Amino acid sequence: MLARPARLAVFASGNGSNFEALAAAAARDVLGGSIVVMLCDRPGAPVLDRARRRGVESLTPPVGRFRSRLEDEQPWLHLLREREVDVVLLAGFMRRLHATLLAPFAGRMLNVHPSLLPAFPGLDAIGQAWRHGVGVTGCTVHLVEDALDSGPIVAQSAVEVRAGESRESLEERIHDAEHALYPWAVRRFLTEPWRLEGRRLVFGEGAGFRLNETEVARDG
Repeated sequence: MLARPARLAVFASGNGSNFEALAAAAARDVLGGSIVVMLCDRPGAPVLDRARRRGVESLTPPVGRFRSRLEDEQPWLHLLREREVDVVLLAGFMRRLHATLLAPFAGRMLNVHPSLLPAFPGLDAIGQAWRHGVGVTGCTVHLVEDALDSGPIVAQSAVEVRAGESRESLEERIHDAEHALYPWAVRRFLTEPWRLEGRRLVFGEGAGFRLNETEVARDG
């Protein structure tokens, strides 16, 4: 917890619907902090237009020659430090991060992933779940660590897979759950005391928590 409203940065790569959900919550003053910058690795990505419409500074720092990671993370870290960013929120950011960024923001970087981790980490999580035939999937907000989609879980939202449902329908409902869960989880992370007990993130004196999509929609 901070003594002042947190200064947040969002990293995004694509359409930016999760950025939009976070920015809308910040505009309503229910995110627990303000988004001071959005960093994107793809010039021309739709999320840049979303940021401009929201009046959020949007930048495309250099990415280098590699497709799956940043060749040099120092320019990205410099931009965060210049803006006195407290917490980084990954929202559809498609590159792996490493120690240069992870170490300064240890315990202060969150990600949303479209599955109930630890099930179906990595790319195409929704497709993995749909092809596997699971009855329940969902989305997870977690702390970011060096290993892929492996950090301590902050919050989860379960989404039932309906009989005969198409992948497209399931994807839409999971994204709806993400848009509700992520701002809710960020607000709780920023405004309530929490601690790590081993791999578990525990709020206050209670245990961890899990929300289903109905509860998130009602409380978010």
